[in-house]
Amino acid sequence: MQPTITTLSAKKLVGKHLTMSLTNNLTGQLWGSFMPRRREVQHAVGTDLYSLQVYPAGYFVRFASQNEFVKWAAVEVADFENIPEGMEGFTLPGGLYAVFPHRGMDTAIFQYIYAEWLPQSGYLLDERPHFELLGEQYKQDSPDSEEEIWVPIRR
Repeated sequence: MQPTITTLSAKKLVGKHLTMSLTNNLTGQLWGSFMPRRREVQHAVGTDLYSLQVYPAGYFVRFASQNEFVKWAAVEVADFENIPEGMEGFTLPGGLYAVFPHRGMDTAIFQYIYAEWLPQSGYLLDERPHFELLGEQYKQDSPDSEEEIWVPIRR
């Protein structure tokens, strides 16, 4: 599977975030607290959802499943005016991304991306946020679900 290489413009996001690790995965709790309130976010741009990970510098160099990172559940907005209480704004920096279409619930795609595709791609992993773009075809916990996995890269 070959990704599309694209340059993303900076985006403004509003949502909620939690610090977690792969062994202490709080994704369900995060989305469970965000989704009932997502319509409170004003000036939303489209209906896509962003599941965003902000990894500390060197996270993948010294990878361990208990290493912590910050995960966001968010929507894109036109501006940061009137952010609902309990939510925050986040500016997703622009840059080069490898975009992998993904269907279903199989997480083996991440093994492919980081262990196979990336080392052979001629690109390096960049230290910017990683995210999954959950559009109209996303269906939580469904084998028919479709999303895009965005991996920050540099030459």
